[in-house]
Amino acid sequence: MIAASARLLRLVSLLAARPSWTCGELAERMAVTDRTVRRDIARLREIGYAVESDPGPWGGYRLRAGTRVPPLTFDDEEALAVAVGLREAALSGALGSDQAALSALLKLRQVLPQRVARRLAEMDDAFVHTPRRDEPQIKPGMLLELAVACRREERARLSYRDREGRVTVRDIDPYRLVHTGRRWYFAARDVARDEWRTFRADRVERLRPTGQPVELVDPPDPALLVSRSMAAGAYPLTTTIRLPLSMDEALRLIPATVGVHRPAGPGATIVEIGGPDAEGLAKYLLSLATPLRVLEPDTVREALLRRTRELFELNGDDRSDPPSLSPAHG
Repeated sequence: MIAASARLLRLVSLLAARPSWTCGELAERMAVTDRTVRRDIARLREIGYAVESDPGPWGGYRLRAGTRVPPLTFDDEEALAVAVGLREAALSGALGSDQAALSALLKLRQVLPQRVARRLAEMDDAFVHTPRRDEPQIKPGMLLELAVACRREERARLSYRDREGRVTVRDIDPYRLVHTGRRWYFAARDVARDEWRTFRADRVERLRPTGQPVELVDPPDPALLVSRSMAAGAYPLTTTIRLPLSMDEALRLIPATVGVHRPAGPGATIVEIGGPDAEGLAKYLLSLATPLRVLEPDTVREALLRRTRELFELNGDDRSDPPSLSPAHG
């Protein structure tokens, strides 16, 4: 049975290596009889491989795309090439689905022979990924380690470097990886604070499993968690505005990565937006070019009124009074 299974794997590898083989060529390469080749071809068809054959002395066997994906076999070089390709697809978004590439890479890494896994780890250490402009660096090995932690459902000890360069160590319950198109974020529950947090994956220094299994109760939407963190968490000042727009219209105007949205009745949306200071927020609100009401804080409302008056004085009729600025009043 072992010899027969190994022979089937060898046959699949040969069929995948070139467009067509005659029965005699396969028999010679595998050191078996033509009858054995025909029997093995029939067995491959039974388990899902789409093997076509042409009649006659010059006919042969070939693989075609089937309706489902049967097990594949790779030699060491092919397995390494596939793993590297999936890793680069996850990092670059070249396939349009970073999560799909990362999931496929996880499955492949679990079944790679140790000798191939070691070579891939050596390449991870040696290769440097050149990011897009303003995109942070992240080691492919670390990205995979975080993905494994999310699947393991086990508490981990995280060493994390914040934006000031300080490194802290905390216990977390890993949940999900989220890619925003520019960066990878790691969503997890901070055990000590008993709250859900997001961490930039490129700032993770180390992640060690503790061996303690965890069951996450009512976890949040990871994408929404990251959006909220990006929108206000990194800024010293937050303003709340009311837009006379539906949620869909408000999201098109102010992306979820910029503001945290919530409905405020029919045709209205409340949005929280973070910024460096009142002047910076006022400048951003003016750039929206839409009616809005600043609900809080007063410093942002006053900065917006001041900028609006300055624009009126530069462009309005000196004989007229300034128009009503009621949309900016609380």
